[in-house]
Amino acid sequence: MQRFGISTAKALGVKLPVLREVAKSYRKSHDLALQLWATDIHEARLLATMIDDPAQVTEEQMDEWTHDFYAWDLCDQACSNLFVRTPYAYQKTLQWSREESEFVKRAGFVMMAALAVHQKKAPDDLYLSFLLRIEEEAHDDRNFVKKAVNWALRQIGKRNVALNAAAITTAQRIQEQTHRSARWIAADALRELTGEKLQLRIKGK
Repeated sequence: MQRFGISTAKALGVKLPVLREVAKSYRKSHDLALQLWATDIHEARLLATMIDDPAQVTEEQMDEWTHDFYAWDLCDQACSNLFVRTPYAYQKTLQWSREESEFVKRAGFVMMAALAVHQKKAPDDLYLSFLLRIEEEAHDDRNFVKKAVNWALRQIGKRNVALNAAAITTAQRIQEQTHRSARWIAADALRELTGEKLQLRIKGK
């Protein structure tokens, strides 16, 4: 965990596959998820994101949990396992992407990436609005933010031909920014978005 930049101060050392196996017996256990989160134990909170019921999650809970984030894996698991499946996913994505806290802002961009993967029928206009936020925040040089911005840009560009073109154009504009983080985000994203493998896949859809 330390090697991957994850704080171990509140961790027991339970591996993620073990937690996923445990979670199978407790799906949609909202009250239990709240109790697990309240323990402040790293793995208990990860498990909470796997078993909570998205239909019972409130906006207030999402904001409270997000402001409790102290590690990127907790942020990413909460967004990908749970928050992306709630009725508030889209509005929270844009709200959090404007926050100053590093992990809250990361959550906003992780949500963009997760929505791009999971919401197959969402209209392109939604992701075009995300690309605007990505361009605006590409200057943030904090490690956990810039990596999430990059992730969101790449995932949006993988959805279809039109969004691929829009993501490439966004990356090219980002590349013109003077910030080191922006240049890294753009260069890394362009390598994948313009790559032959991806181009063949999305054009074959």
